[in-house]
Amino acid sequence: MVWTILQVSFRRLKNNRSELLLTFLVPILFFSIFALIFGSRGTTGASIPRIKVALADRADSAISRRAIELLREQQSLRITDAHSALMHADSVQKDLAQLVDPSVAEELVRRGSISAAVIFSEPASQLPASQVAFPEIQLLSDSYDQVSGQVLSALVQKSVMTAFSEEQRKAVPQGPPSGVQAAAFTPGEANSMPPVATFAEPPSIQCVDVLGGKKTNPVIAMYAAGIAVMFLLFSATTASGSLLEERENSTLDRLLCSRLSMDQLLLGKWSYLTIVGILQMVLMFSWGSLVFGIDLVNHLEGFIAMTLVTAGASASFALLLASLCKSRTQLSWVSTIVILSMSALGGSMVPRYLMSESMQRAGMLTFNAWALEGYNKIFWRDLQLPDIELELGVLTLCGFCFIVAARIFAIRWERT
Repeated sequence: MVWTILQVSFRRLKNNRSELLLTFLVPILFFSIFALIFGSRGTTGASIPRIKVALADRADSAISRRAIELLREQQSLRITDAHSALMHADSVQKDLAQLVDPSVAEELVRRGSISAAVIFSEPASQLPASQVAFPEIQLLSDSYDQVSGQVLSALVQKSVMTAFSEEQRKAVPQGPPSGVQAAAFTPGEANSMPPVATFAEPPSIQCVDVLGGKKTNPVIAMYAAGIAVMFLLFSATTASGSLLEERENSTLDRLLCSRLSMDQLLLGKWSYLTIVGILQMVLMFSWGSLVFGIDLVNHLEGFIAMTLVTAGASASFALLLASLCKSRTQLSWVSTIVILSMSALGGSMVPRYLMSESMQRAGMLTFNAWALEGYNKIFWRDLQLPDIELELGVLTLCGFCFIVAARIFAIRWERT
């Protein structure tokens, strides 16, 4: 009997396409996605995303100028200026990127136009002539990207030390010309030689967290949107399965034989899913505000705008998946694969700054990436409604295209 049960189970698995895919295809799919995200980081330097940096030099000393030149030569950095950063241009050449004003640099970091900024300033204290004081170094970073600040700090310290060593070699006498026999210096000549400068202490870098330092709970502020958007998609697709249930039990046929049209039916379903999605997002962020300290009150305008378009686009996407599937079972495994894949690439599961540049560009093709970017601008970067016009426009366009596509695929139900 055990052998019979085993045979029946394997035959059921063979004939059940959804179970077969969820058992064997989905693990391979997600293994491949996470391997592309994390596995390539240790193989080639080209796959590691470069850090977008702006430079400011108040010190205007030999060491600071040379350190900036060395930073421009780093392949892991993408040196940019204020205009290119605001225009999100990545093609500016490092040697052509102009230095920025320190106040502008902080604003660029706050808006997310750059990952970090390095500001060289004059040393606060005067040292003896025999000692060289390093310029004061201020590193403005965004703790949302927890990797860039640490990497840039090490590169800046290395560049400053290298610049100091080069200046020291210039100050040391190079000895007699070629072909001339070296002679010992007399005590008078030795005393008249310029002293070799030394430094008082290694360069220290003052790291300033432009955004995270102002948050009561920065971790929750970073990841609340990713979790909320992913579960919004799951709940919307689950609720859209009622359309397939009505098709299976012939309720849809009876509805279409009445005065109800397919346009009205889809619009009613879309309205219901949108309202439920709005309530879900309000409940999740209200709970986060009361329990975990998310600043919802001061970002209410942007939250309302993002929630309206995100819930509407999610409802349209769910109806599109439902119109593509033939049964609720098929919708279940299709939505699981699609939503988890979009969440992985779009940043709901893995922060996008950990991905390579090619993976980040691919992630922008997903629904999640635009929704997360809009919520992060509101809750993390403290930006206002005009600053998220691009995200609002893209999500609105996605919602319109999804519902139009769902209407086109639903034509087959009117013909049967």
